[in-house]
Parts: sequence; structure tokens; C-alpha cells
Amino acid sequence: MATTSSATAVTASFLAAYDEVLAAKWPTETTHSDVPTPYGTTRVNSCGPEGAPPLVLLAGGGSTSTVWFAQAAHLGRTHRVHAVDLMGDPGRSVAGERPVRTVPDLTAWLDAVLDALNIASAALCGHSYGAWIALHYTLHAPDRVRKQILVDPTQCFAGYRPGYLLHALPMLLRPSAKRTRIFMNWETAGATLDPAWLHLRDEAAGFPTARPVTGRRPTPEVLSRLDVPTLILAAENSRAHKAARVTATATRLLPHARTATIPGATHHTLPLHAPDAAELNRRIEGFLLTE
Repeated sequence: MATTSSATAVTASFLAAYDEVLAAKWPTETTHSDVPTPYGTTRVNSCGPEGAPPLVLLAGGGSTSTVWFAQAAHLGRTHRVHAVDLMGDPGRSVAGERPVRTVPDLTAWLDAVLDALNIASAALCGHSYGAWIALHYTLHAPDRVRKQILVDPTQCFAGYRPGYLLHALPMLLRPSAKRTRIFMNWETAGATLDPAWLHLRDEAAGFPTARPVTGRRPTPEVLSRLDVPTLILAAENSRAHKAARVTATATRLLPHARTATIPGATHHTLPLHAPDAAELNRRIEGFLLTE
């Protein structure tokens, strides 16, 4: 009974922190949908004009859809923004009896989310692990992706730096708010992040999650056939991987890709740290509004 009560308390405090970020940081007209899929119920936070071109946002692992508040406020002026809580990750999505275990499961799940939102095709933007999902989805269903934006994508064009994995290991093996803060402070070089979102990230350390779906990077042959317009935005000071390698490899392998580097940004200052978010928004907006 003690374990169940503890888990319930952790979940309640996490959900309270989640709602606090939405209330404090997201546009007041934001709506919340719990859409059914074969893998469970998926939470989608949406804002922007009804009927505007859809933009679907996939966050990095542990960040929740709320992390996109700066993009929701800015890009929601011209697009209908839909930020999705990943299935099995911290957030308000609720996994069903059918688990997400493979890349085909992930792409089928996102197909179902788009179907539930009545979206035939959309711009798709992902950060970190969310970018990995976005790229695999675009390869799966290029006809449903008008444009894609990959923000400091991991395991797409370059592997992780060993030092990044070494520093992340304590947090991954025994998650705690303290270990998460130590890791984030190291990777961001002490950048000041939004306190409400940081509190939510602390609470996410105790959230029961499923093991994320992982896999190899897409092969050069598969990437070379992708004809969806793509923007890759690397973080100049990312400790997850070498930004120059990410952009060089993407340029070489993707025939319809543009690349740029966000000056001074690290992997985890994106997409929410104010100076980096402003540049990120400018780059994304320019790409989306250009034919």
C-alpha cells in the first residue's frame, strides 16, 4: 500500500506541475485534447487559429509537450500548433494495453494521432528524441509531412558523445530531481531555464515511464530518397553530439535539406531558453512561410 500511495502522490504532484506550466506559459486560448489511438490515449495541447496550417511538435524525452511554450506563443500566430505528449513518456498521455515497442508502432501511433485530429498533412517539428521520431515518421509517411524541422536531432545524423552518456548515466540509472538538475546544469553550462518548467522536469524524474523505442540511424540510401523539405537546426554548444558533424552529414545525405546552427545554444537550452528560443522561432518561422 505504501508503494501505491507514493506513486499516486508523485503522479498528482507531476500533473499539478504540468498544469502550472500550461497555465503560466501557454497562450490563454490553448485547448487540450485526449485523442484515442490503438496504443492508448494521447494528450495534445493546441493553440493558434482554427483552419491555419497545422504544425505538430514532438518534444525530447522527459520534456513533455509543455516545453514548446515559446514556439506556441510565436508560431501560433500563423499556424495551428499541436504539441503532443509522447506515449510512454512523462506527460498526460495514458498508455493502453498495447505497448509501443517498435518503430512501426511509433509511426502507427502518430498516424492515429493525426487521424484523430483530422490532419491530412502537417509540418512536423521535433527536438532531440522527438526529432528522431519525426524523421522516422517522415520516412514512413512523406505524403503526410509538408515540411519537417529537426531541432538538434539525436541519433539521426550522428551518434552521442561518450561524455554526454557518461554524465547522463546516474540520472538514467536512478532518476531523481537532484540528478536531473546536476545533468541539466552541466549540459547547459548553467543557463537560466524557466523555473516552472524546471519544477516540472524535477517531478518527471519520479514519473513511471516505459522504455523508449530506439534503433539505428536511417541508412544513407533511405535518406537520399527523401524529398520532403527539411530544416536541421543544430545547437552550437550541444554536448550531446558535434553540431558540425550533424549539419555536414545532413547536408550530404538529404537532398532537400537546409541546415543552420543556433549560436550559443546547447542541446537542453533548446527549445525553451529565451535567447535561443527567439532565434529558433525566427528560423522555423522563415522556413515554414517560405515556399
